[in-house]
Amino acid sequence: MASSPTTAPIESGQAAAFAALCAGAVAMGISPVFVRFAAADVGPFASAFWRVALALPVLYAWMRIEEAGPGPARRSFTPAALFAGLAFAGDLFFWHLSILNTTVANATFFATTAPIFVVLASWLVLKRRASRETLAGLSLCVAGGVALIGQSFQVDPDRVVGDLYGVATAVFFALYFLGVERARGEGGGAARVTFALTLVTAAVLLAVALVANVTAGHGVIPHTPKAIAALVAMAFISHAGGQGLLAVALGRLPATFSSLVIFLEAIAGAAFGWIILGEALTPVQMLGGALILFGIWWARPRPKPAPALP
Repeated sequence: MASSPTTAPIESGQAAAFAALCAGAVAMGISPVFVRFAAADVGPFASAFWRVALALPVLYAWMRIEEAGPGPARRSFTPAALFAGLAFAGDLFFWHLSILNTTVANATFFATTAPIFVVLASWLVLKRRASRETLAGLSLCVAGGVALIGQSFQVDPDRVVGDLYGVATAVFFALYFLGVERARGEGGGAARVTFALTLVTAAVLLAVALVANVTAGHGVIPHTPKAIAALVAMAFISHAGGQGLLAVALGRLPATFSSLVIFLEAIAGAAFGWIILGEALTPVQMLGGALILFGIWWARPRPKPAPALP
């Protein structure tokens, strides 16, 4: 029997969205390298602010290009975009608190649990059940994440608060995914949604950076060329590129699957740490990366079978 003519466009659209998801993961995965170069000059909270603030001109230009030509008037600050912006501010805030109060390995390990909270929130709040393929793929990704990061994990009662901040990071990242998915589902373009939520995130993080840096006696403005270059690169590559491509993907792929990008981000981060910072990868970490890639492949959305034509 011939397949439905509507099947091919759906598959090709999902393939393009998956490519955007992978490219976004690589772009976000290099952000720890930029943070390493910038945080010594401006501190972690100010670097998080500059990450989003410096990306605003790029995102605005992208939005103008995306919306060029006649069309209906669009609202920037929809409730879903506002929610996503607040959630992303919470994600970056607790991520940096976690880094300051526990080991980087612990902070990263707990942050990678975000897809679990996406699945739970989708089920408990949105009444959407994840498929068996998605749950199996998520399990493989979690196992791969443990292998990739877990060997550096440290159990220390003195770091419990920092570990809890890591869990909060995962919760807010999960809420961010669901917020962007909702904003895109309501017809918001990827550029407009990313620009609007970034504006909200920047406003929140500016207040946080000012309070934190004044309290610590540090400035918010970067001074060294190395820090400025790192912040600009993080804004253009990791935020405008990474989060923008993620918004593109969430227009076609479900949040439960797209949230697995955090595991791809962990692979990219480990790879960049090896290439740029000389941080060696062990065979166990390589096995973990392979498990993550297989888990994402297994969890991929399957096109619905087309009805047979008479």
